[in-house]
Amino acid sequence: MKYPGKLIIVEGIDGSGKSTQLILLRQWLESEGYGAFFSEWNSSPIVRETTRRGKKQRMLTPTTFSLIHATDFADRTAHDILPPLKAGALVCADRYVYTAFARDVVRGVSSRWVRSLYRFAVKPDAAFYFRVSLDVAMKRILGGRDAIKYYEAGMDLGLAPTPEESFPIFQARIIQEYERMVGEFGLTVIDATGSIESQQAQMREYVKQNVLPGVKKMKVRRWVNLSSTVRGFRE
Repeated sequence: MKYPGKLIIVEGIDGSGKSTQLILLRQWLESEGYGAFFSEWNSSPIVRETTRRGKKQRMLTPTTFSLIHATDFADRTAHDILPPLKAGALVCADRYVYTAFARDVVRGVSSRWVRSLYRFAVKPDAAFYFRVSLDVAMKRILGGRDAIKYYEAGMDLGLAPTPEESFPIFQARIIQEYERMVGEFGLTVIDATGSIESQQAQMREYVKQNVLPGVKKMKVRRWVNLSSTVRGFRE
């Protein structure tokens, strides 16, 4: 289904810099006069507490993990993605279905099953994949925090005895899945080792050419996100 708004998403492993680039892109879009709305992975309030408790007690199986994230995604689609698209806004999503396609498969869940689970997802108008080496990603992550989280490191898979050892193994497998999806889904690859300025320039140029044509600029008076209602846009 076609909507008056457009969907822009970013993907990549932790430490790829995708979130920073999406924030910069959204700020630029707003400065150009477009209505831009942000949505991120694993942010739905209906599963937040369940996810937190499950992770804390380390009781999430691969299938449970997959279903929780699918529930989160379905709720965000209904409340954070579809309403802005119908209102003619640009939705900037930090991670999309491809995160599930990569992580769930690496955890042993059927690729066909996961893709079927997310068959309701809106097809992005721009899907950027930030390609970065594992060494660079690890340096960025370890340089900004004290420890690697249990599930982030794939410790639930028993790949290695410590998070520090498990993390590169787990993330390397995720990279392999992303690389397979580049051709399958037509992801636009950004070299995440380039300068912040060069990466942002590539994104803006692509969005100018492939996303913005036909999208109306808006004056944002107020944005209310209640249930499936989006209000406050006027041309």
